[in-house]
Amino acid sequence: MTEPTKGERTKKKLVDATASLLRRQGYHATGLSDIVEESGAPRGSLYFYFPDGKDELACAALAASGVEWRARIGAAVADARDLGAALDAVVTLLADDLEASGWQNGCPVAAVALESTSRRVHDAVAAHYAAWQSTVSERIAAFGVPKPVATQLATVALAAIEGALLLAKVHKSREPLVTVGAALRAMVATLPKPRKR
Repeated sequence: MTEPTKGERTKKKLVDATASLLRRQGYHATGLSDIVEESGAPRGSLYFYFPDGKDELACAALAASGVEWRARIGAAVADARDLGAALDAVVTLLADDLEASGWQNGCPVAAVALESTSRRVHDAVAAHYAAWQSTVSERIAAFGVPKPVATQLATVALAAIEGALLLAKVHKSREPLVTVGAALRAMVATLPKPRKR
């Protein structure tokens, strides 16, 4: 594996800094000067790598956040023996991350999703959530849940966990995530057991 070039490292610093700022404070509260300061990159490099400015950089950051979190959650559920254990692993990961951030970091895109933004940024947020729903649905189906039920359950789980993350952040408590995790676990426990092949 080759070492990243200086340019690739600079570009990654800009994307990572933007992702962190968007997650903490949203799109409108994040200025280009904040991104330059947080990243430590020269201001000129921002426009060199992202000539379309903040929207282009925000879209890159949202996409990178989605990839990172899908990988983290994939690793967390890799050894889950059933759907309930997978839910527990996801809730624990999210609660640990939120608590470790001093209750600052919620969902990587929720703050931006709640704002009025350009069509380009809106589409990046929509793509993020569509990818999440697809990934969650596939993971649920892998435990033997029929695809239509898995798709429906993915929407319910995503909506419930997003809401729980918001409440956990506001209340500075893991409890909303724990409560939602338990409710989802109880819900999946009522699903018919997959037939053995």
